[in-house]
Amino acid sequence: MDLPSEKPLQIHLVNSTESPEFTRLTQSLTRSSIIGLDAEWKPIRGQTHQPTFPTVSLLQLACQLGHDSDESETFLLDLHSVPLPSTWELLRETFVSPDVLKLGFKFKQDLVYLSSTFCLQGCDPGFDKVEPYLDITSIYYQMQHKQQGRKGPKETKSLATICKEVLGISLSKELQCSDWSHRPLTEEQKTYAATDAHCLLKIFNVFQDNIVKKGNSSDDMVELHSSGVNLGLKEILEKHDIDDKIIRIKYFEASHIFQATVSSEHCQRIAEVDVAVSRTSSRNTMPMNESLLKIVRKYGEKILLRKSDRKPKAARKKVKKHSSLVAVTREKQLDNTGDWQGPPPWDLSLGGDGCPKFLCDVMIEGLAKHLRCVGVDAAIPSSKKPESRELLDQAYREQRVLLTRDAKLLRHQYLIKNQIYRVKNLLKNEQLLEVIETFQLQINEDQLMSRCTKCNGRFIQKPLTTEEAVEAAKGFQRIPDCLFNKNLEFWQCMECNQLYWEGTQYHNAVQKFIDVCKLN
Repeated sequence: MDLPSEKPLQIHLVNSTESPEFTRLTQSLTRSSIIGLDAEWKPIRGQTHQPTFPTVSLLQLACQLGHDSDESETFLLDLHSVPLPSTWELLRETFVSPDVLKLGFKFKQDLVYLSSTFCLQGCDPGFDKVEPYLDITSIYYQMQHKQQGRKGPKETKSLATICKEVLGISLSKELQCSDWSHRPLTEEQKTYAATDAHCLLKIFNVFQDNIVKKGNSSDDMVELHSSGVNLGLKEILEKHDIDDKIIRIKYFEASHIFQATVSSEHCQRIAEVDVAVSRTSSRNTMPMNESLLKIVRKYGEKILLRKSDRKPKAARKKVKKHSSLVAVTREKQLDNTGDWQGPPPWDLSLGGDGCPKFLCDVMIEGLAKHLRCVGVDAAIPSSKKPESRELLDQAYREQRVLLTRDAKLLRHQYLIKNQIYRVKNLLKNEQLLEVIETFQLQINEDQLMSRCTKCNGRFIQKPLTTEEAVEAAKGFQRIPDCLFNKNLEFWQCMECNQLYWEGTQYHNAVQKFIDVCKLN
């Protein structure tokens, strides 16, 4: 059954890399910010433990063209007819492109079979991840107002059920177990396969409309620099501090206008410049708009295949006896994931005075206080037991590098442009030295005790006298009577109003961090 739409479903069967349909697929992938993915294969019956994975016969790609558009095209990539090495690079780039949101329904199994199919044709290592990704099941439960962080029921809804509830259509699954290796495909098979992928776009559009109406994510994203949005192409290329996405958006628009009005010789020249300007991606894809970026940043997921995923059940049976050893090995793999190699990759523009700002998760809140003691801007989570998504949102919103001991958080590095660092040491003093060395922080004695250890705030510019401090502390903080005759200077935090003075504890703390940081 066709999906309810103003336009009929456009289906293109791609069975040759020399065909116009393949050229159209390549062009559509550069114009699409959202793609629905699905795959079909001939089912293997009567085998509980399969010695090999099924061979994928068909890959469906439903491309939503442009931003805020209902125009879409669905491509059926015939993997029995198209030479797989000629499409491997194109698909791999699409699967990991940060400019394209991939939609799927339990697509991890499809990716396992798809990767195995390509590996058998010499395209090693196949496909190992898809990001950013959103599963239709997750979207469905978000629309059902499920509480964040709560796991869904073990028996999840089928795609047909979700289509019925969200779109109000009946999605026939009669052809799901048909022989997809037989050629030529019937018209019914083509329509079934295309509809399965296209309905993912329709479900997501309903979800996106709900998000926009409710305004759930209005404060999650930082606005693009207004000073750069209306600049021309020449001014943008000459201005060095303009956001990369603005450059790519402006250049994408300008290059297409230019190519439409000049000769083929000039088009070749602009294509050469295209490669130089868009080095962040080997294909000149259109960056996501702000509305879509908000959704990706808040709900985006990631499919990551590990070595164990690439082995059929028959090859995994014996591993169960060594489950404890596997668990230890897997933990070690996580420990090694994302370890810093080379210079720190943080964006200098995110911090103040060329120094990054930090967010320490709950496992290393003690490190946050130590960093404050040496004058470094270090925040802690807004809530006592934050979810991973909350930490990532806070780090992005406040433009901070996230410091953590949790290796699992490293899987989400792409959401905040790799601004995550896993602290390796366990003791606070050693953690402090590790961060100073890794991020090449310049610490001097004048910075010591220059931040409020309670809230990370800055102190007032001028010290208070004893009388002024007593007045400021009324109903808030008690100043010991023994300090009144010592002619001390008092400092007040501009954020939480906490009062500090240069007593014995202050001098001991200063000396401690002089020793820890090995200051002269």
